[in-house]
Amino acid sequence: MIGDFLATDYSILNESLSLDENLEQYVVNLPNYFLDNQLQDEDNSPNNNPVSNIGATLGRVLFYDERLSANNTISCASCHLQANGFSDPGQFSIGFEGGLTGRNSMGLANARFYENGTFFWDERAASLEEQVLLPIQDEIEMGLTLDEMEQKLQAEEYYQVLFRMVYGDEEVTASRVSLALAQFVRSMVSYQSRYDEGLAQVNDEEDNFPNFSTSENRGKQLFFSNQTRCSDCHHTNAFVGDAARNNGLDALLVDLGVAGVTGNNNDRGEFKVNSLRNIALTAPYMHDGRFATLMDVVEHYNSGVQNSPDLDNRLRNNNNMVRRLNLSDADKQALVDFMETLTDNSFINDPKFSDPFIN
Repeated sequence: MIGDFLATDYSILNESLSLDENLEQYVVNLPNYFLDNQLQDEDNSPNNNPVSNIGATLGRVLFYDERLSANNTISCASCHLQANGFSDPGQFSIGFEGGLTGRNSMGLANARFYENGTFFWDERAASLEEQVLLPIQDEIEMGLTLDEMEQKLQAEEYYQVLFRMVYGDEEVTASRVSLALAQFVRSMVSYQSRYDEGLAQVNDEEDNFPNFSTSENRGKQLFFSNQTRCSDCHHTNAFVGDAARNNGLDALLVDLGVAGVTGNNNDRGEFKVNSLRNIALTAPYMHDGRFATLMDVVEHYNSGVQNSPDLDNRLRNNNNMVRRLNLSDADKQALVDFMETLTDNSFINDPKFSDPFIN
């Protein structure tokens, strides 16, 4: 049940929200085959903010609430759509006054599994708790100060109920909003794709998966091979990186990436390595959404990597030149086919991640 307040307060929630009287289960026991391959070491959940069912429920309401924008038109979910793996199908996202963001909105699946815990393409947020408040304050995205946000939410009866359920009293603070939103995002764990079904059936990820086609198994072999080295930067079962990388998009940089935050020339052109979970749903690709399809992405690594002093060493050969993969058309298609097996239909259709607002 939603708690001791249910008898007197559930009717208030029910006026605006579609919440089950029994809490959705955001705390789940993940299967061992998913957690293998050092995935647990990547968990960035802080000790003071573990995911809880009631905390993530509040986070879900906040995530979908357009009241978090200055003119009540934009929510977090406006730029992170569940059907698109919580990414934006537009190259750039539309803000509360119609302006466009400077970078593409990446998918949120498995954000919990990124060891250094930094967020945004340029990793300017030191934690997820810090990240979730920044779009709210952004002058293009949502346009609220934190004081304005607190005042708006405090005036809503359903937040008075929810904050009391989670925190023991009705006070709305930016810190509490941050904690709840971070819990909801960390609860977005995708682990029920066809890849996971195959992984559960074999003893070694290098074995052919019985539920895969010949092309999908060939793509899996290539992905983990020394020829492509895809898994060097997209590792563990979250298929995510452990640091920002310069992946050779431009010889002459138009976006400094991490260096624009740190001022360190060694970080030039480096961007966060996002998870490949549900990657077939999160087009367009890269920080600037320049690639429309997964085949475009594969072709970039096959033949399009641009050389620069800041290029990641994984994309160079022993002669310090750009590596060319020399993939056949069939092999390129196999890599695309494999990445499409990472689509998790249970995740993108799970009601607990959906919009809780009735209207």
